[in-house]
Parts: sequence; C-alpha cells; structure tokens
Amino acid sequence: MILKFNFLKLFLTLALMSLSLTGGVGAQTASSTSFQLEQGTLAPSGSSTSSSFRLDGVISQMSIGQSSAAGFKVNAGALYFPLMSSPVVSATAGDGQVALTWTPAEGVLGWTVSNYVVSQATVAGGPYSDASVGLVTNATRTGLTNDTTYYFVVRVKDAYGNLVASSAEVSATPAATATTPPAGGGGGTGVVPPGQTQATFRGRAYPLSDITLLKDGVVAAVTKAGPDANFEIVLTALSAGGFNFSVYATDASGNRSVAQTFPVTLTDGASILIGGIFIAPSLALDKQEVKKGDNLAIFGRAAPVAEVMIAVNSEHEIFAKTATDGDGAYLYNLNTVDLEFGDHAAKSRVIKATEVSPFGASVGFKVGTRNILALLPKVRPTVCPRKGDLNGDCRVNLIDFSIAAYWYKRPLTQAIIPAERAQLSSDGKIDLVDFSIMAYYWSG
Repeated sequence: MILKFNFLKLFLTLALMSLSLTGGVGAQTASSTSFQLEQGTLAPSGSSTSSSFRLDGVISQMSIGQSSAAGFKVNAGALYFPLMSSPVVSATAGDGQVALTWTPAEGVLGWTVSNYVVSQATVAGGPYSDASVGLVTNATRTGLTNDTTYYFVVRVKDAYGNLVASSAEVSATPAATATTPPAGGGGGTGVVPPGQTQATFRGRAYPLSDITLLKDGVVAAVTKAGPDANFEIVLTALSAGGFNFSVYATDASGNRSVAQTFPVTLTDGASILIGGIFIAPSLALDKQEVKKGDNLAIFGRAAPVAEVMIAVNSEHEIFAKTATDGDGAYLYNLNTVDLEFGDHAAKSRVIKATEVSPFGASVGFKVGTRNILALLPKVRPTVCPRKGDLNGDCRVNLIDFSIAAYWYKRPLTQAIIPAERAQLSSDGKIDLVDFSIMAYYWSG
C-alpha cells in the first residue's frame, strides 16, 4: 500500500513538473477586419522518465480541410484562411435603370459562392440598401431617378450566408432615352442627336506598367498605369453590339499578366463603366530547375503596399505570404527542402484592403539534383518582324495566333482589316496562308 502511494505521488509530481516546463512556439499574428488571432502557438509538452515508467508529451495542431470534400486535405503551417476574389462590375445606365453585370467570384481553400448581394446608394461610399439577387452574375436596378448618380457594390456570400468579398464601387447615371420628334414645317428634321456610345475601363495593376486593352482580340488602346497602379481607359464612338474586351498588364521586366476578359453588350448612346478591375500579379522564378533543399526565388509585380499570396502546387500544396513595396515589387524565397522531386508550379494573387485579385498564370519549375537558371523575360525587341505582328508588340507569338484564330473563316470588320492588310496576306480573309506567314516570322 505504501509503495503504491509513493508511486502515485511520484507520478503526479513528475507530471506537474512536465506541465510546468511546457513551452510554446510562437507564430505570426493573423487578422482580418473582423477578428485577430494573437500569436498562434503550437504547445509541446516535455517527457519525464524514471527507472520504471516514461511519460511522453505530444506536439499537435489543428488539421485544416473540408470534411465534405471528396478528398480531405491537410496543409502545412499554422492556420490558413480561405479567400474569395472580388467581382469586377460593369454598370450600364438606361432610362430609369442601371444594368449591372459582374465576373464570378473565385474561392480557394473551401469557400464557395452561394449568393450575390447588390448594394445601392446615392452617395459614394454609402450608406447602401441591399438586395439579394441569388447565384447570378447580372441584375438590373429599376425605378431609379434620371440624372441622379447611383453607386453600386456587389458583395459575395459564402455557403453559410456570410459576406466574404466585395467589389469596388462603380457608378452610373440613368438618363431618358433620346427621341426623334416629328419634323417641323420647313424647319428640318428636328432630330435630337443620341448620346455617344462609350465604354470606360477602370482598375488597378502595377505602378507605371503598360496596360493593353483588346477589343475582340485586337488592340484597341494602350496606356500606362499611374504611380499608384491605377488606370483608366475610355473608348468612344463605339457601335452597338456585343464585344469581348480583355485587359492585361506588362511590367518593367517584360512579364505579362493573364488577361481579364469582359463580355459587354452596348446599345446606341449608352455609356458603360467596367470598374474594379484588379490585375493579377506577374510572377517569375530565378530557376527552372532547383536543387532540392536550395531556395527558389519567386518574384514579380503587383499593386503597391499590398499582400501577395503565393500558392505552390505539389503533392502537399503550400501557401505563403509576402508584401509588395511602394513600387509594387515582391520577393519570396521558397525553401524547397520539403518539396518532392519532380515538377511543380507556382502562382500568386494580390490582396489590398477588401479587394482580392484572381490568381495569375502558373509558372512551372522542377525540383531535382542541380540548379538551372530560368530564362530571362524577353523585353520589347528593337527590330520588329516584317509580318505577323497583329497586336503591335514587336513579337509574333501565341497572342497574335489567338487573334488570328478568332477571325479564322469569319467576315473581317474594320477592327482587324488594317492589321490583316499590313501584317498578313492582305486578301481580306484569314485562312491557312496567314497562319503560314505567322509561323515563318514566329519569335515566341
């Protein structure tokens, strides 16, 4: 009986000593507009031994995943928070109404869209009145007062009804439709000229980057973003009809972002605003093959003074965060010790205030037994190809091929006829002869 008591007393004493020696490994503070996780920790206990027993501690952490998913995923690190990209909203004013369309929000790490909410105000910044519109990408706000400017924001709800993302604010001013009154006696037709049909594109890219706007695959305008990365392009004298507009940015190193595309339908005399365009970051790597255990530099350009999320696709997906400086540049050194041998890919997106860009293009690399430097990005050549350059960037590559593919066996319009005459066969059509010309002058 005495031996049992002494053993129990010793066991409790050592256990308490172990607990009193328990330490914690600090992590970074995670926060959002609605909560803050102060210094998340992993708490290991120690181990205690004697000649007759051993008491071991454990180190544990929450595993993160989606239990309803087909395949449960556990990610490395402390805590991950799902993200939702911001919709890009187009606003077209009409008579007593404004038609809104927007790009679908994209979720990562388990977030899915369940509903969109259109918020409306007559003052910039609100207060707003909200209307739930369902899982759609368009809505028309009716019963509005002509010649009054209205401001709109599209918000995103997740599967639990929580608001998780918001677009940038756009505005539009409804106006009465122009009419043609009866002709007066001997005084002419009395026609009231309709308003000018135009489209305005407004958004954020990288400081002093080149912004290219395509209309049905043909360059419609090129401008430069300001030092704050904001840009605006206004196209005027447009005809009525449906068009596919695309916007992309090129940074100072010649790295090009993925293009964001917006299908737009224009009516005579209407003005449309496509606002809240958030260009995904450019991304480049310093190596195309990296020796396992060495660092891989991931760098590029994005909006200035913002947070960049980097995703590395491998057997165990890795997420990392870094920040951009005042010029929009970012750099992250990835330690490849935990990556498997073989092919991988990296991509990035940028987060600034409440806006989240879509992911940019993935850039591939290989983890192997040696380091091979990546090829430097190509800058604009000083000598342009004689033929085949349809978008005017002094190169003949997949961009030009995609433009030609769009017009293949289609009737040409004035948007492409000048380029076809100057850069292709000048026979008024695009066929295999033109693709042969592009192949001959191909520069990549």
